Amino acid sequence: MKKTIRRALLAILVPALLASAWMTYYANTLLSLPRLPFEFTLKHGSSLRSVARQLTEAGVLRKPWAFTALVRLFGKASAVKAGNYQLDKNLTPMQLFRKITEGDVTQSEITFIEGWNFGQLRKALDEHPGIRHETRGLSEQEILARIGADKSHAEGLFFPDTYFFSTGMSDVDILRRAYQTMSVHLAKEWEGRAPGLPYTIPYQALIMASIIEKETGQAGERPLVAAVFVNRLRLGMRLQTDPTVIYGLGQAFDGNLHKRDLTTDGPYNTYTRAGLPPTPIAMPGLESIHAALHPAANPVLYFVAKGNGTHKFSVSLAEHNRAVARYQLRR
Repeated sequence: MKKTIRRALLAILVPALLASAWMTYYANTLLSLPRLPFEFTLKHGSSLRSVARQLTEAGVLRKPWAFTALVRLFGKASAVKAGNYQLDKNLTPMQLFRKITEGDVTQSEITFIEGWNFGQLRKALDEHPGIRHETRGLSEQEILARIGADKSHAEGLFFPDTYFFSTGMSDVDILRRAYQTMSVHLAKEWEGRAPGLPYTIPYQALIMASIIEKETGQAGERPLVAAVFVNRLRLGMRLQTDPTVIYGLGQAFDGNLHKRDLTTDGPYNTYTRAGLPPTPIAMPGLESIHAALHPAANPVLYFVAKGNGTHKFSVSLAEHNRAVARYQLRR
């Protein structure tokens, strides 16, 4: 009887000890990575089995079942973290399993470009493979409600910059960061604004900054462009700026502004309506925001493109007409 029990115990213990020894050996044996550094991405919601399969197909694992068993042995099957991972040296299955369950990820990034409109920003978010997409199908107003914004239009509310994040982060969280960053910059610039500006609230300065952003890509010209528009507002002159008209046309803009576009009234037609348009027309950068709140102390009222990326600024209409004849009509 005792021999039978002994044999039964040995039949259980020996395989268990062998399995334990083999698992210990496997867990601490260096994997041979296909290249160094080796990068891979685990998508949000990836299961342990799909992770093992992905790593096997990439040439990292040879025995996906063994790796799966190792992770399950430690009770971490549901702890796999989404993200971008970079392996700079060969490591053991144990080290790999700790890396993907502790979320030792590299960061992804997305860049919002100065001068983009909200549609372009959403397109960049939707096309980024490392972002969890929660705003697809949501209206502008629904997105603004999710990020805690108190405006009814999203245009211009997000600060153009490069944002770093862990793969799998929600686009709502990224938008919230960009919105909060813009709010901080705008509040700081508003607090230190020049006296006597024709704005009553920071949002009006943001609208002006977006126009400046679209009018020139030359940093040194932005205070002068701001001076032209601020001087016009003070005098009750119409801004007469093409970028607002183009924005108002939306998808109807065919790449060229026509006379009918400038004479057809609309909320963004600054040729037919005085004052600022109702919303920003793009994402302004910090230099444009600063220029809107610190315009050059210059009586200029006009400017015309020279054709080389810069502009000729004029104080009088006669001077401006001469500049148009020189730089525009000649071309």
